Parts: sequence; structure tokens; C-alpha cells
Amino acid sequence: MKIFDPHIHLFDLTQGDYHWLKSQNPPFWSDKALINNSFSEQSLVLQPPLTLAGFVHIEAGFNNDEPWQEINYLEQSCNKPFASVANIDLLATSERFIETLNKLISYQSLVGVRHILDEQAHAILTNEQALINFKNLNKYALIFEVQLPLADTNKATREALVKVIHDNPNTQFVINHSGFPPMDISSKHWQQWLENLASLAELTNTVIKCSGWEMCSRNYNEQWLSQCLEGVVDIFGIKRVMLASNFPLCLFSQQSYHDYWHTIANSTFISLCSTQQKNALLCGNALKWYKVKNNECC
Repeated sequence: MKIFDPHIHLFDLTQGDYHWLKSQNPPFWSDKALINNSFSEQSLVLQPPLTLAGFVHIEAGFNNDEPWQEINYLEQSCNKPFASVANIDLLATSERFIETLNKLISYQSLVGVRHILDEQAHAILTNEQALINFKNLNKYALIFEVQLPLADTNKATREALVKVIHDNPNTQFVINHSGFPPMDISSKHWQQWLENLASLAELTNTVIKCSGWEMCSRNYNEQWLSQCLEGVVDIFGIKRVMLASNFPLCLFSQQSYHDYWHTIANSTFISLCSTQQKNALLCGNALKWYKVKNNECC
């Protein structure tokens, strides 16, 4: 079973800044020290029958002022097939935004950018300069990673996000971490999550990654995970869903990278999928949406 992991982070504490990993800075997770280490491509160890065909690296705060420095570090240190998503500031001046994009696209692995929305989602998605920069980004036909908790996203924020996606058809929008599903499947938040997913799924330039379960609960269980996957696939369909790890943050809940993927591969939902569906969710879809050429994978 081949894995192409479309959401990992690598850290080199000897070269990068990683302001957010320092204990004195937010987020103030009690277990943050677990990931305050260097993690290289060699940390992505899988055991048979699982093999790693490649990955997508999502920016990890290497240098937010000069985000191309992280891409440069990756291209010098990684050997497996990979694509990279860089940090970008949606609130920057148009001149600075375009200057940054032009530097980023000079790197072969660069396929997209992200600005974490989270609790600032509505303010950013309705900000005049951010909307101009979304238009600037749309000219480059890149990916934009969308990270916000859809279970807590109100109608106004959802409508603002839908409008941004609709108005920028050349940009591929990728929902991160399944939009952070709530733990209680009988709650109104679960229904809100499903409704917001359904609104986004209507937009053809939107796909979704399922990962980051540990950010919802360090003690999530396989039954809840499978229910989340079922909900996402029912709404988006197999072809627009990717499974990912969020390494090394998955170590908050799993002993190792292999243990995480073993849990996913042996989950109830994946076990009920056909071989073709498994290949799509675990490898093929990510290769397609991130435009990675890899003959070793599905």
C-alpha cells in the first residue's frame, strides 16, 4: 500500500526560526515540547506493507519574512518526490505580495501558499487588501490551503469564504484537516460542520484533506475517525478527498509516523473501500491535485 502524504511539516532547528515552537510563544500546548525538535525526510519511516512514495510539505514557520528560504532548504535536503506550500501574507501590500509570489514560483517544488485563517477568518476574508491579493494569486493558478474550524464557522464567514473561492476560479482551494470536525457527532456543531462542508463542495475548485485529528482531540478513536471520513467522502466524493498525516503533530496521538498510517489503513472506513478507492485516497488524488509526477505511485 503506497502512501503519498499531502500534509507534513519538517523542522530544522539549526537553520529555521519556528517562532511558534518556542515554549514562550503560542500555541501554549502542554505537550508542545514533543515536537520542538528537528524532523527531516528520514523521520518519515514506514514499514511494510506501507511505503512512502512522496509528500507535500506545508510551511512550518522556517522564515515567515522570507518564505522562499524554507523552500530553498527543502529542495536542498529532500530526495523523495515532493511538492511544497509556502507561507504568504494575505494582508501584505500588493507590491510585496506579488514580489513574494514571483520569488516563490522560481522554485521547482512550489505548488501553493497558505495564510492560516482560523479565528481571523472573517476579518481576513472580508479585508479589502486580502481580496485584492486573492485576485493577484488567482493569476498564478496555484493552490491556496484553507485552514479554519468549519464546525464553528458562522454563516457570514462561510459566505465570505464561498465568495472568495467562487471569485478566484484559477486557484485550487484545499480544505485542511477536514475543517476540524467536532468530537460529538450528535451535536449541532457536527451538523454545522457537515453543512459548511456541503457549501464548499459545491465549488468545483475545492478539494479536502483529512488529517489533523489530534488537533481535535489527542485521544480520538478509530470509530470517530471513520465517521469523519464517511461524512467527508459522502459530501466531496472519493476523487476530491486526500488522506494526510500532519506529521510531526500526529505524534501527539500516535507513537510513530508508521503507527499513524497503520491506524488509517486499518480503519473501518478504509477497510470497506475497494482497492481503487484506497489507492485514490492514500496516493492518487494527492498526486493529481498537487501536480506531482511520480511513476512509483498508483
